[in-house]
Amino acid sequence: MPNRYSDSNLKIFTLNSNPALAKEIADVVGVDLGKCSVTRFSDGEIQINIEESIRGSDVYVIQSTSGPVNEHLMELLIMIDALKRASAKTINIVIPYYGYARQDRKARAREPITAKLVANLLETAGSTRVITLDLHAPQIQGFFDIPIDHLMGVPILGEYFLGKKLEDIVIVSPDHGGVTRTRKLADKLKAPIAIIDKRRPKPNVVEVMNIVGNIEGKTAILIDDIIDTAGTITLAANALVENGAKEVYACCTHPVLSGPAIDRIQNSKIKELVVTNSILLPEEKRIDKLVELSVAPLIGEAIIRVHERQSVSLLFD
Repeated sequence: MPNRYSDSNLKIFTLNSNPALAKEIADVVGVDLGKCSVTRFSDGEIQINIEESIRGSDVYVIQSTSGPVNEHLMELLIMIDALKRASAKTINIVIPYYGYARQDRKARAREPITAKLVANLLETAGSTRVITLDLHAPQIQGFFDIPIDHLMGVPILGEYFLGKKLEDIVIVSPDHGGVTRTRKLADKLKAPIAIIDKRRPKPNVVEVMNIVGNIEGKTAILIDDIIDTAGTITLAANALVENGAKEVYACCTHPVLSGPAIDRIQNSKIKELVVTNSILLPEEKRIDKLVELSVAPLIGEAIIRVHERQSVSLLFD
């Protein structure tokens, strides 16, 4: 594909978290991926070498801070430092999945706020802008003192379900915190909403309490931002069927899918799990129930708009 920008002022680089997505994004923008290498010293320290001149360039680095999160975060920080010292004009960090976002406040005494810590690290390293997708809590945008473009996965998920032409649907939030996201999908699909009233006695442990809303005889679509161990989503799906839902679909932007997640989804009442490729999934996690949608067109268009100084807000719909 020929370069969209003949002056070569826009450059896109990828590190190790999701090179396949980075390649897709570069194709959408119309540029080749920049040349760089990520190697290790014998003791495991990360070494990065940028293999082309980026002096005066607007550089976009695509790196999800997904598992192994500490490795990928450290790669990103070292890359930012390398770009800064190589005289990049702007250093734009594209983080499809922002790790450490779930610790966004002090819920108990003596807890860290890691979402703020990571924001500080990215800024101190030298990034000048962040483009990200479906933060666990939108207020994390306020942790940054540099521009941040917060893209939404709901339109992508919504288009998929519109195409399925499901009848008599209800959009279900697996907890009270996800109601805003649920309402956005419901508005797109012109459907009512329901809420699972749950409590979480400790991390990754969930107890369903009640279902608020009418789900009797309906096709339920559960939506969340992150599915990690899949405890919440599978418990919610099973509870919906037990309480009269005809069938249950589930969707999320970020398929972390750690630990027992795949087994839980396979053995649950979920008919289909729809996710995006914000996180690179290994082959063993690509089960028949899983449908993967690409965020490359959305992120690619955001990069083009940022580079051409156009409005990004149009992409939120």
